[in-house]
Amino acid sequence: MKELRSVVNLNSYGNVTIHLKELIEERGITRYRLSKLADTRFEVVEKWCSGTVERIDSDVLARFCYILDCDITDIIKYNF
Repeated sequence: MKELRSVVNLNSYGNVTIHLKELIEERGITRYRLSKLADTRFEVVEKWCSGTVERIDSDVLARFCYILDCDITDIIKYNF
């Protein structure tokens, strides 16, 4: 059985970064347009683009992936 790790130092476990802003810029789509296509509020897209999402909504993430024809790992990345 694999030994479980505990969080000793808040920086020791890495972080998650969101790359939606870069992705929509590559695709030539605006934040406003993405919000309309994803049927979500502009403020939600803005939080994703600024990297200030507090909780990741898997349904919203799935809509972004569908619209942008990308994989989840194109939008969010775990950095250790």
